[in-house]
Amino acid sequence: MKLSESQALARVAAYCSKAERCELDARKKLVAWELPDEAVKRILDRLKKEGFLDETRFARSFINDKLKLNKWGKTKIVYELKKRSIPESIYFPVLEELGDEFEEQLIRILTVKAKSVKAETEYGKKTKLIRFALGRGFSMDLAIRCVNKLLGGNYEEFVS
Repeated sequence: MKLSESQALARVAAYCSKAERCELDARKKLVAWELPDEAVKRILDRLKKEGFLDETRFARSFINDKLKLNKWGKTKIVYELKKRSIPESIYFPVLEELGDEFEEQLIRILTVKAKSVKAETEYGKKTKLIRFALGRGFSMDLAIRCVNKLLGGNYEEFVS
């Protein structure tokens, strides 16, 4: 679909005002509307200047949503931010502010998951919980630490 520059600006501004968007999301929309590169650049610059696009605000919102609503770990969140071309200098301070929230979140979801995990041995149950945590994007050392807090045991049991 071909749009004029002013139509595209109005549409992408409305798109950005509905939810936090990163520059890559807006750029994809503009490219799909077959706008020339110069027009895309002008529109993106204007959106940034007027506050519709803000990578720091997007990163903060994205991290909070994925941690609290989707219950993702730091590894998965960082991967998704890198996919969206968000620089580490933007999202790293936000992740640092959260501190122990990742551990608290993992303890909560492992507590719920532990009730439904069926395994013949305690070792099997711990292994399944650790794999679950890794699938959610939590680091191996955090997963082991939280499983050990929850079920008891020691770290050396899982280290080869």
